[in-house]
Amino acid sequence: MVLEPSIIKDEEIEFLIKDVYDLYGYDFSLYSRASFKRRVNRICLIDRFTSFAELRYTIINDPDYLKHFIEEITVNVTEMFRDPQFFKKLREEILPQLGTYPLIRIWVAGCSTGEEAYSIAILLKEANLYHKCLIYGTDINPSVLETARGGVFPMHQMKIYSENYMLSGGKKDFSDYYTANYDSVRFDKSLQEKLILSTHNLVADSSFNSFQLIICRNVLIYFEKSLQERVFNLFDASLENLGYLALGTKETLRFSNLEKFYHQIGDQKIWKKVDHN
Repeated sequence: MVLEPSIIKDEEIEFLIKDVYDLYGYDFSLYSRASFKRRVNRICLIDRFTSFAELRYTIINDPDYLKHFIEEITVNVTEMFRDPQFFKKLREEILPQLGTYPLIRIWVAGCSTGEEAYSIAILLKEANLYHKCLIYGTDINPSVLETARGGVFPMHQMKIYSENYMLSGGKKDFSDYYTANYDSVRFDKSLQEKLILSTHNLVADSSFNSFQLIICRNVLIYFEKSLQERVFNLFDASLENLGYLALGTKETLRFSNLEKFYHQIGDQKIWKKVDHN
């Protein structure tokens, strides 16, 4: 018998969060409970645990399983040029502004397997800005970064990626950017030349550079409001005056303590930082 989602109780989730923090230092205490619980239930179903106690025992006693658990909890669904209108806005309005800088530093936070970072690289190439940019892709999960470093993605995803690319204002043949090999494709190595991938925990780690554009989409929806506020402060400390912060479709700077220092650009979830240092 596999564990039914209804078996896991809220107090058991609290025990699990405390165990993971006490033993390994990963703090999920301010993650959205509904999202965290849903993902734990999914892990139990996939890994065929017959009870919550069995899952907890395995996490406490098997460090290798803990690594797998963290990866499943933190993985984010991503695709290239997801929400094409967002990338169209970057292409048409934001990148021309960034082009006035001698060096463009962009942070893709919570980059997962790298599709968004590769999408940004393509935009910069097509804007003739790639030669003077650095793209930092970070994630809490080391294994997704390995996928990003490889630049190999399933062939069956290329149809939707190509459609997204065209809708974002892309004019080239999207297949020019990759080489097909049976059921997978490898993206052109040149798209990695300006890409720096490293682990970074938005919850615990500090600012590590100064950026003109920070992109963090569909990560903060998993965080409680107090944790979102902490991450916004991290981004604010990392963003130059007049720089841009881009969030996911269900995320917003509204109601944040920092809202008054940012101006939303059009109808997209992109905010420009006004001078307040």
